[in-house]
Amino acid sequence: MGRGSDGWGSGLVGVIIFSGSLPATRVAVAGFTPLFLTSARAVIAALLGAALLLALRQPRPARRDVGPLVVVALGVVIGFPLLTALALRQVSAARALVFIGLLPLATALFGVVRGGERPRPAFWLFAGLGAAAVVGFALLGNGDATLGGDLLMLAAILVCGLGYAEGARLSRRLGGWQVISWALVAALPPMAVLAIATRPGGWSGIDGAAWLGLAYVSVFSMLIGFIFWYRGLARGGIAGVGQLQLLQPFLGLALAGGLLGEPIAWSMVAVSLLVVLCVAGARRYA
Repeated sequence: MGRGSDGWGSGLVGVIIFSGSLPATRVAVAGFTPLFLTSARAVIAALLGAALLLALRQPRPARRDVGPLVVVALGVVIGFPLLTALALRQVSAARALVFIGLLPLATALFGVVRGGERPRPAFWLFAGLGAAAVVGFALLGNGDATLGGDLLMLAAILVCGLGYAEGARLSRRLGGWQVISWALVAALPPMAVLAIATRPGGWSGIDGAAWLGLAYVSVFSMLIGFIFWYRGLARGGIAGVGQLQLLQPFLGLALAGGLLGEPIAWSMVAVSLLVVLCVAGARRYA
């Protein structure tokens, strides 16, 4: 019970950190191209991760872990950041956040396929209800849909779910912060080349908000959040703890509302309460 509770607590901290990712990305793509933003955030986080690995004298991953680490890198270091940055050129951060409501289902499915987990049937009922509540809220409350943006977000959800599940499996052997650090190091060479190739022609026209967005997604979204998230998935279960992501759209919308002064509708509060109940039910039957 203690291990499971610790996993859910760590997972919740990770979700809170991730909740600022899409709003920060939305701000950052106003000053940087999606390719530069994706590569720059990976390079910054990789340098921090490498410093941690060296300072704490971590052993190299075993040969059997190299393939899964590449999957993690492709999913959460490259795929999800790039696809969401491209999507946020076409849709608002609010709409993109709602697609995160599908991420728990994707993570749970890959947890079954890759992690060997077998949640009880009631778990899928609560997971489906939570996802339906989030998607329904999105469809009714946001009219800025574009087919290209929505397809990019769906692709981002799939690659991210795979990266989460694969990283959680590795975390049981390597540790949560070690997994994301090694995945970042694996992605560093191509990301460094891409960052140099896509760097802005001039830096003077980039405002402070874009720099702050880049700093947040580099340090918090790309590294610190994953330290808590992979620890949570490994200790509390991929399928179960993954349901905490149902809270992320609403936490992100609340954050965007607080920063931008946008009003928070009563419907958001009502759906948030419903999602909390679904998360509680999913935890019980995971």
